[in-house]
Amino acid sequence: MAANLLRVAACLGTASVVAMWFATARKVRAAGGPRRNMFSRAYLVVVAAEAILLFGGIRVLAAWGRPEQTNVAWVAFVVGVHFIVLAPVWKDWSIAVPGAVLTLLGVGGLALASTTAVAWVPLVSGVMSGLVLLTGAITFGWRAVTARAA
Repeated sequence: MAANLLRVAACLGTASVVAMWFATARKVRAAGGPRRNMFSRAYLVVVAAEAILLFGGIRVLAAWGRPEQTNVAWVAFVVGVHFIVLAPVWKDWSIAVPGAVLTLLGVGGLALASTTAVAWVPLVSGVMSGLVLLTGAITFGWRAVTARAA
């Protein structure tokens, strides 16, 4: 029962993010205002470093014999740091907040992976990170839609 409710909530959240994206994109295109280049060289460097850290880190964790659940924590950590590093690149410090939370969830999961509570890592670093990302997307999407409407 709870799993089905969470699935429905996730689907509704995803649908709202997609709807807000389309609404914002349509208004920006109609306004014809200047568009910032989010995909600069600095962005590409950050994404390349993220890919290397993600896949290289998972290989290192496997070589060290760490439990498989550690990978979830590592992904949360790297993605969180990615948002923090992108904040000054995009000159948008609001993305540093979910980045910091994801980083902390990743660190928490890495710490849990070294204990007998390793089974909790997917919940702490996986599910909670997903909730943070979905909440952030809905929040920033809603702000963008309401700001453009005003």
